[in-house]
Amino acid sequence: MLSIFRKELNSFLNSLVAYIVIGVFLVIVGLFTWFFDSNVLDYGYADLNNFFQLSPFIFVFLIPAITMRSLSEEYKSGTIELLFTKPLSEWQIIIGKFLATFLLIFIAVLPTLLYYYSVYQLGSPIGNIDSAAVVGSYLGLLLLGATFASIGLWASSMTDNQIVAFIVGAVLCYILYDGIQQLANIFNGTTQFYISFLSLGYHYEALGRGLIDSRNIIYLFSVIFIMLFLTKQNLIAKKN
Repeated sequence: MLSIFRKELNSFLNSLVAYIVIGVFLVIVGLFTWFFDSNVLDYGYADLNNFFQLSPFIFVFLIPAITMRSLSEEYKSGTIELLFTKPLSEWQIIIGKFLATFLLIFIAVLPTLLYYYSVYQLGSPIGNIDSAAVVGSYLGLLLLGATFASIGLWASSMTDNQIVAFIVGAVLCYILYDGIQQLANIFNGTTQFYISFLSLGYHYEALGRGLIDSRNIIYLFSVIFIMLFLTKQNLIAKKN
């Protein structure tokens, strides 16, 4: 698994993919957080709501762009057959690629801690920011990124066409994050709650309130496991 992890990470770092993804993410969230309409400075409140509301929608496109080649390229180049001949289980291949993608997401998010430090210092008085909500939001953002990575990996395991893998991954990420919530708004009461509960956005927003509920974490981990399990089934089918 570690060999797959290192291989995948080196593949990212030796191409422009990692640098483009990190750069695009930081530029877009930076502009919307500090310069565009309703930015932190104009808003007048010490919070990072803009950043945490925008980041998932950027991830919807950027993470499938990272994962689209993970298995699709292996299929197209024929190197997947080489992996099958090595003493590696399907889980080791999948987890190695998944962890490499997650590390890249973590590296992209890490510099944004400067936003928290800046808002912390700009608060009146200094430190006038809901740190618990920020911690919960960062945890939610990383878990959401991991969930999108598992979805993107599954999409990549479906086809040897990277563009198809990207489109399928991005569409499914959006549906599970925001599409289900939009559907829930059609209904009222209990029905609305239960449909909304199935969306990733519901659990991400819940963590962002600063109350880290095990139900939200378990749900996100469950989606990750299901998507990785489905990826494994696709690898087994490809192997046979």
